[in-house]
Amino acid sequence: MGDPKRPKKKYKTPRHPWRADVLKAELEVMGAYGLRNKRELWRAKTMVSNFRRIARQLISQPPEVRRKREEELLGKLYRLGLLDEGAVLDNVLDLKVQDLLERRLQTLVWRKGLAKSPHQARQLIVHGHIAIGDRKVYSPGYLVRRGEEELIRYAPTSPFVNKRPPGLEGREEGGGSG
Repeated sequence: MGDPKRPKKKYKTPRHPWRADVLKAELEVMGAYGLRNKRELWRAKTMVSNFRRIARQLISQPPEVRRKREEELLGKLYRLGLLDEGAVLDNVLDLKVQDLLERRLQTLVWRKGLAKSPHQARQLIVHGHIAIGDRKVYSPGYLVRRGEEELIRYAPTSPFVNKRPPGLEGREEGGGSG
């Protein structure tokens, strides 16, 4: 079962971590989405890689065997908002890390205009100013499901409910830069 003090890693590191082109690309993505460290990026890459691996395995199986698992995978990705209705396994192979990073709570708070930058969005979430429905969420890396997207707002106990955070006073909600 494993030692509870030593949880299993949820990411894989790059095979060649010191290549300049890889470092530059990772840094650009981290800055664009306001990630705290490379582990957050590697975790997203690993999740996308796992989805793609499962899709490749399913494509190689006969149709009668893969039908149920294909529906489960496509259903999960649809609920996460990564795929549209009626998607097929080839669409899973087209997934990119940016698609998954766009579904993070931190990114959606920024895109909705509740924060002026992804970094400010992260701070608002960690400090308990953002809620999904009636529930405060403190994790910027929370993957927002398709049905929860319109429920993102300031927490009822937040001082920003009736007042915008500094830098957003004149900005309309729902705007967001992208």
